Order: sequence, then C-alpha cells, then structure tokens
Amino acid sequence: MVPYDGVVDDSVDRHITRWRGKAPFDERVEAIVTRMQFLVKHVSQAKDTALAAVGLQDFEFETLHRLASRGEGGRATPSELAAELKLSPAGMTGRLDTLESAGLVRRIRSEQDRRRVDVELTEEGHATWRKAMNVQGGVEDDMVGVLSEAEQDVLSALLKRMLSHVESQGRPETWVSVSAPNE
Repeated sequence: MVPYDGVVDDSVDRHITRWRGKAPFDERVEAIVTRMQFLVKHVSQAKDTALAAVGLQDFEFETLHRLASRGEGGRATPSELAAELKLSPAGMTGRLDTLESAGLVRRIRSEQDRRRVDVELTEEGHATWRKAMNVQGGVEDDMVGVLSEAEQDVLSALLKRMLSHVESQGRPETWVSVSAPNE
C-alpha cells in the first residue's frame, strides 16, 4: 500500500496482504469498507467507555439522548419515545421506571391535556447525558481531528454520497440476490 501522511502500514493493510489471492474482492473496496468498520467499532467502544464512566447502560443513554434532542425541557410522551426507540409500550414503561427511579427523568401531566403524561429530563438526567456526550465527543474529535477541516468536509461529502446511495436502494435484504450456480 502507498504510505499516506507518514503512516506506512495499518491493520487493514495487513488484512489485505493476508487475504490477497485467497478471496475474491477488490482491494480498494475492501480497504475502504474494513477501515469504516474498524472506525465504527472504535466509536462504539468509546461510547461504551463513556457510558460506563457515568454509570449508564446503552438503553438508558438512548432514552436520555432522545429527550435531550428536544431542546429545553426535553419532553416527550412515552408513546413518542417508544416509537422512536422501536419499543413496545410495556418495554418503554419498564425503561422509564428505571430512569425515573435513578432520578434521570420524571413523568408529569401534560400542560395541554391533563389526561396525557409527558416524560422530561431532570437536571441530573441532562447532566449525566452531557457527561457521556463529552467523553464520547472527545474520542470522536480526536479521531477526526487528524484531518484538516477541508479534508473533513471532503470525507463527510463522500460518506454522504455513499449513504444516500445505500438508503435509496431500500432495505438491506433487497440488496443482495444470490442464486446457486447452474449445475
């Protein structure tokens, strides 16, 4: 492989070398996809570390994250959260019970309709979510920070083009059609 910015060899270069001639793949495509997979794994591990540092589990963080995305007050109905998180109402109730017991969310009567219950982040919930985001954000900033702003813009545009293409293709199970060779 051609050295780039002083990096002579990485784990993907060794992977390509190990598999060269043993598996049918385009080396350039394999290198791109494998590097993306390794970077996603790195971000996932950073998220796990960030959550452990603040005492959250992934499902708790995802619920707090959805509420925090709603801005000031971070409110949503349990059914809105369940739909976003693709959970059953019972699953959402259990999750909210856990978060409420920990003091991270509270259930309150809706201001518009007293029959409706809203869920909102508490100050502690928002602070805990923010701490996890800061830890994870630091790892992401460090990873992407090796690129100049112009390079980051180019990479973002290229990844956007790839993702848009994939998303326009439909569901993953419709992408591949494998048929047995004729015998």
